[in-house]
Amino acid sequence: MRVEGNIQKIASDLLAHYDVHARRLPWRAPPGANAADPYRVWLSEVMLQQTTVAAVGPYFAKFTQRWPDVAALAAEQDAEVMAAWAGLGYYARARNLLACARAVANDHGGVFPDTEEGLRALPGVGAYTAAAVAAIAFGRRAVVVDANVERVVARLFAIATPLPAARPEIRAATDAITPDARAGDFAQAMMDLGATICTARNPACGICPLREDCAAFRTADPAAFPVKAAKKAKPHRLGHGWWIERPDGHVWLVRRPDKGMLGGMRALPSSDWNDAPDATPPLAAPWRRVAEPVAHVFTHFSLALTVHHAHVGPDVTPPGEGEWWPVADIGKAGLPTLFARAAEAAMKERMDDARL
Repeated sequence: MRVEGNIQKIASDLLAHYDVHARRLPWRAPPGANAADPYRVWLSEVMLQQTTVAAVGPYFAKFTQRWPDVAALAAEQDAEVMAAWAGLGYYARARNLLACARAVANDHGGVFPDTEEGLRALPGVGAYTAAAVAAIAFGRRAVVVDANVERVVARLFAIATPLPAARPEIRAATDAITPDARAGDFAQAMMDLGATICTARNPACGICPLREDCAAFRTADPAAFPVKAAKKAKPHRLGHGWWIERPDGHVWLVRRPDKGMLGGMRALPSSDWNDAPDATPPLAAPWRRVAEPVAHVFTHFSLALTVHHAHVGPDVTPPGEGEWWPVADIGKAGLPTLFARAAEAAMKERMDDARL
């Protein structure tokens, strides 16, 4: 393979490009500078999983202003962190974030381990996050492969094996081109290259610092890599949610079980999500159905949530644990996107009913 003879050139060319064109991000140290703050690197890497830089920016600013270090985050109540995370998605990350922060604060004196092995021992820290923090925050040589790096390397080596079966081959190729020095800068340079030049569609090969050594560029169809296996259709599920409102302008919210979808988040009472078209409401009331279900797509399935709304008397308490929340402050409840949209649909319908 031609690329194998240019291992050192690939790293040096990419780092030279990064020194000039590195993105300025709030969690990142400038190229060639001392290692970044491990807390900020770890927090950003957790937030960036399955999420874009643009979406993470405001959340990162909010978190670091409110919890400037791992000790402050570890001391916070679960509900506060979950509410602050609302809208960022993949809520298991928020639960893992708290568990990891508390382990660092309680078991490591507030100091992150500085090796991949030590980082992997922390709750919720997987292979990618451990490698990224070790390289970027501590300067350790580590093989860092996120979705952007995966795409760059699959093209650089023209790896024809379809994903996900190609991942061991991609990791081995990434290992081959990762330098001993400036491993953190190299990892971030690869991420930047995938995010800004070697993009999923219409890669800008004309300005790519690695095009001379890119096997996919020589095929004249670099966008054909990485090769992806045919997608399976996602199953579709049905669910029901209930907006229960008192005359004093409060709505009943519950907290979802810690384990499972949207675990630990405030939400409207809802049914199981399955194939059943109907479900039993949590209490007898003059229910009205919102005309259109709320559609939402999760990683492994899509959901149509039918929303029902009703007013109840001032002395009614729905079954189970929950809290009456001011409707006027529903935006401060930290509802995940699905239930925020369900609340919006219920409030719109109730306002339309009031006009009749």
